[in-house]
Amino acid sequence: MESFSSKSLALQAEKKLLSKMAGRSVAHLFIDETSSEVLDELYRVSKEYTQSRSQAQRVIKDLIKVAVKVAVLHRSGCFSPSELALAASFRQKLRQGAMTALSFGEVDFTFEAAVLASLLTECRDILLALVQHHLTPKSHGRIRHVFDHFSDPGLLTALYGPDFTQHLGKICDGLRKLLDEGKL
Repeated sequence: MESFSSKSLALQAEKKLLSKMAGRSVAHLFIDETSSEVLDELYRVSKEYTQSRSQAQRVIKDLIKVAVKVAVLHRSGCFSPSELALAASFRQKLRQGAMTALSFGEVDFTFEAAVLASLLTECRDILLALVQHHLTPKSHGRIRHVFDHFSDPGLLTALYGPDFTQHLGKICDGLRKLLDEGKL
């Protein structure tokens, strides 16, 4: 018997459509204003660090695509109970990373690139396990691209250095607000 599922087909179409439109307008459907401000600041940091507008745009676009796809999967109830446990673990690890980043930003001489890089790598691995059966290898590559970019010790060291103080302040303000509102 032929296995056909209109729900599965609709979900595929929704993911495909949203991945093609991963710009600012679609991001606002899934990403609130504070998150958008943090993403804009991360774009500026990436652009300054890499000296490449296109590379910075690519990493943020990949981040938005992944966030939208995971949100669609979650909203559509596609995750099994064990995957929902992974999602909770991912959220907890991401929250721990945000609190660590805030702490490093607020307390002088506490920054350790290896600690933050390790937390981001753990987040990457949990997210890859979560979406393993739901997203394509191309999407898995996007996840690796985003997390590998932001866990780069050189980027992290630059971010916490004197040249990026203004960007770090804005990112920390956004992270603090997201944590306070329970969105992270």
